[in-house]
Amino acid sequence: MRVLLTSFAHNTHYHGLVPLAWALRSAGHEVRVASQPALAETITESGLTAVPVGTDHLIVQTRIQMAGEPRPTHPAFQFHEARTGAFDWEDALGLDTLLTAFYYAVVNNDAMIDDMVSFARSWRPDLVLWEPTTYAGPVAARASGAAHARVLWCPDVVGSARRKFLALQEQEHPARREDPLAEWLTWTLARYGCTFAEEVTVGQWTVDPTPPSLRLPTGLPTLGMRYVPYNGRSVVPDWLRTPPRRPRVCLTLGVSAREVLGGDGVSVADLVNGLADLDIELVATLDTAQREELGRLPENVRLVDFVPMHVLLPTCSSIVHHGGAGTYATAVNYGVPQVMVAELWDAPVKARAVEKLGAGVFVPPAELTTDRVREAVERTLTEPSFAQAAAARPPCRLAEPSPAALVPQLELLTAQHRGTDRTTGPAR
Repeated sequence: MRVLLTSFAHNTHYHGLVPLAWALRSAGHEVRVASQPALAETITESGLTAVPVGTDHLIVQTRIQMAGEPRPTHPAFQFHEARTGAFDWEDALGLDTLLTAFYYAVVNNDAMIDDMVSFARSWRPDLVLWEPTTYAGPVAARASGAAHARVLWCPDVVGSARRKFLALQEQEHPARREDPLAEWLTWTLARYGCTFAEEVTVGQWTVDPTPPSLRLPTGLPTLGMRYVPYNGRSVVPDWLRTPPRRPRVCLTLGVSAREVLGGDGVSVADLVNGLADLDIELVATLDTAQREELGRLPENVRLVDFVPMHVLLPTCSSIVHHGGAGTYATAVNYGVPQVMVAELWDAPVKARAVEKLGAGVFVPPAELTTDRVREAVERTLTEPSFAQAAAARPPCRLAEPSPAALVPQLELLTAQHRGTDRTTGPAR
């Protein structure tokens, strides 16, 4: 069969698609990856065939305009799982309005969707697999009659938010039942002679690599899949070939905040200074700008621009990080206790879940101090319960099918959902 995968131009979101794309390719299926031109090199570096569509998104520029400063603050994208107080209809509507206007419609610009639909109608894929906020994917699937499914890179906060939104909407008077996401998708689909269906918001089914104990209840048709780390082009450095003499702790803030928000949300200096005097080997993945924040460092601190997490983390006793998708999932995958300084997107949701399971500590950025981060790391290193709880996750993941083992299920579901009407979308 022909399979079209798509993600808007953001490297870490795309990385979550690569293992499944290669499983499909290795099974003999034709595979293409469509995205904005900025992602083409990343796609081809992964060994897959890129289809550039439309124009690059302007998410960073949009957020700078919104905030009026070089490092814009993150809009109030706070999912209900991260709230400590009530979450009512006004909260749900506000979140949906912000997400639709300032995220979904920006990264899925009209030119991208137009080109995606045009390519899908000419190439005629049987299945479209889409990153969970790249709505150009289900629009193109509906316009071309393909089956379609989301491939998650994080716990399903989008599906959970949609479920919560619809439940609260049902309680409102019909005159107050606004639905920004459905309205935007309805207008978009109408450009191609298609009608809206709720499946466009969450896929006909979902592929979820999150361990079952950390998944969110969405009520959606879901296939579990074993997480396989992919970090792009990777090289094992010489220093990683020798076991550490002291407990090794990784410190990383990833790239998502810098790419999307223009900078980190916490002080790198505060984090490094809080850990440098511990009896550990601290490996900090920092770029040039981040290093400029630092002064003189002790000999137990190793600074690196990049090291693949799936190579580094099996040697680590703890990790301090921002809650990014790949870092979090790889830490869970290898049973490493986590100290999460989390603020972006779903990171607070993941941090609360990890802390609840006893596998880590959540430190909100607003509460970050050198003493707080030092205490959290010391706890993960000295209290055995953290390592025990973290080690309980890897066996659970092995119960899930690998990307290769999932392919036959995708073939079956595609045959069931693929439509014959190429104008109005899959047959109902």
